Order: sequence, then structure tokens, then C-alpha cells
Amino acid sequence: MKERTKSSCPDRMMDRRAFLRFSGVLGIGLFSAGLAPVAAEAVKFNRRLYKVSETRLAMGTFVSMTLIHPSRDEAQQAMGQAFEEIDRLSGLLSRFGDQTALAMLNREGYLRDVPPELHHVLERSLDYYRLSGGAFDVTVKPIVDLFQESVGAKGKAMPPRRKLREAAQLVGSDKIELERRGIRFRRPGMGITLDGIAKGYIVDRASGLLAKKGVQNHLVNAGGDIMTRGSKSENKPWTIAIEDPSKNKNYPDVIHVRTGGVATSGNYEIYFDREKMFHHIVDPRTGLSPELNTSVSVRARSAMEADALATGVFVMHPKEGTAFIDSIGQCEGLVIARNGTLWRSRGW
Repeated sequence: MKERTKSSCPDRMMDRRAFLRFSGVLGIGLFSAGLAPVAAEAVKFNRRLYKVSETRLAMGTFVSMTLIHPSRDEAQQAMGQAFEEIDRLSGLLSRFGDQTALAMLNREGYLRDVPPELHHVLERSLDYYRLSGGAFDVTVKPIVDLFQESVGAKGKAMPPRRKLREAAQLVGSDKIELERRGIRFRRPGMGITLDGIAKGYIVDRASGLLAKKGVQNHLVNAGGDIMTRGSKSENKPWTIAIEDPSKNKNYPDVIHVRTGGVATSGNYEIYFDREKMFHHIVDPRTGLSPELNTSVSVRARSAMEADALATGVFVMHPKEGTAFIDSIGQCEGLVIARNGTLWRSRGW
């Protein structure tokens, strides 16, 4: 599962120097679709349209929006409401802090009167768990916590095998009891991290709000989880560059999207150890970091679907992962193996 570090930065505008210093964490699409490294911009796009864009810190990453709309004021108002929705949903779905719904579930092992948004994301998580044969699993939190404590903090090369086995016994989404109004873990000590799906869901919700407000042409990018609608100009699709894992701007591909979600899972951002053997994606079946792939990008109907599928495919063999994507309707995938080989699904 993808693990996102908790940001210590407040959700506020940043100066240009700070943005340039940290912009590398955005992943795919940073400089695509007109998303230049500026905090906010509203310019006349042509005689009829404005391009309104803004970048803020949220969900532990940079969230950028670009809107194309006849009214600058209406676009800015809709964008402000979309950012408010992102903050609201982050408060429900984040596992950090003591008072979020997910944090309380992880602490107590059960939760009554589950917020509908959390219930929906967990319900879809269980669907992707079954669809991927267990490759996508939100219950890897005990393993993630173990690596953060023993590898990241103490600098060890590997957690003790005994503790790793104990943590692995707590993994498995089949041990979640999801009822109409409640959630319960079947084993004490279990925990959930939604980092491999929640960001995509939140991006979808922000995009949906913009569309409801009449902004039909827009792009929302949250650290590489992207949802687009409509077109960027003159009926032209949005352009998204797939991140180069080596960070040399040798983009492995550039795709054109009108309405749909795109997400990338990569092992090049966050490591628990200095040797970079253990990164932020965990194979729930082994408890270790997958070694076969460097990056997986998925294009799907929604950012949530792309997010979850990219995470699940990352722990698979490239051949298995591309075949898995081919078996799903209206999805496309690009897998970059550790040796640099590119594996494309049939529709990519």
C-alpha cells in the first residue's frame, strides 16, 4: 500500500522559492496541463475564457487545480469550495491525529455511526481487495508502523522476523466486518491506512463539486493523483506527463485525457532506510517492499479507481499486473520494471 508521510506544513499558500524547492514530490502531471510552479494565477485565456489555477498544501502533499471558465470570480469561488471539501474529507479519512474517524477506528478496533464517506471508501477498498486477489489491502498499517519504528527511527536494516510475523498476522481485509452503520476488526491490534485510495477519492469529490458548480473544464492534481474533466482549451484534451522514476525529466510517456482519472505508484519518493531497500509500498502478502517494479501508472474512470489499481499492480509481477489491468474494463496501465522495461496494457 502507498504510505504518505504526515505533513508538518500548514495548509496555506507558499512563496515561490518554497514551492520550487518542494515541487519534486508532485509526481506525474506537475508541469503538464499548464500547471506551472506558482501558488495562484488567474489570467485571460482567450476572449471568452479565464484560466484560474492555484496550489495549496493539503493531504500531506501539494494539491493543484486548473479551471477553465468564462467567469473568473465564479471559478475562484468554486475552487475555494473544492479546497474546503478536500480539507473536510481529509479530516475524516486521515489516520493521523487523535480525533479523525479513521484514527478512532484504529485505536478502538470498532466504530459506530461511521461517516458515510469513510464507509464508502472502505466498501470500495474491500472490492479492490477481492478484485486484486489481496494485492490491494488497506490493513497493512501494522507492518507500515513496524518499519517506521524499527527501520526508520533506529536505522536498522530489517525489523526482527518475529515482529514481522506478528504484524503479518494482523493483515487481511477479510478480517474487517463492515456493517451498514459500523466497522469492526476481528483481531485486536489491526489497523487501516487508506493512503492507497483515499487521496484519489478526495480528488474525485473535489472534481465532482467543481462540475456541480458549473466548471466543466478542469484538472485536479493531488501529488500525482489526477482527475480531469472536459478540455484545457479549444476542445483539446489535458496533457499529462508520466513521472520519470530517475527524476531526470525523461518522461516515459505523455498521455492525453479528457475526462478520467490517472494515478501513479512509485518506489522513488519515500524510503524507511538509508540503503533504500524498504520503501513506502508494502506487499501485504509478504510484508516486504516489492522489488520488481519502479513505477505503475493507471488511467481509469476515476482517480480513486486509478489510485487503488496502481497500488495493487505495483506488488505484482509486471506481466501479471498488465494482464490484470487488461481484465478490467475501461482501464489502462503502464508498468516500469526495476530493470527499466516498460510493460503496457493493451489500451495504453
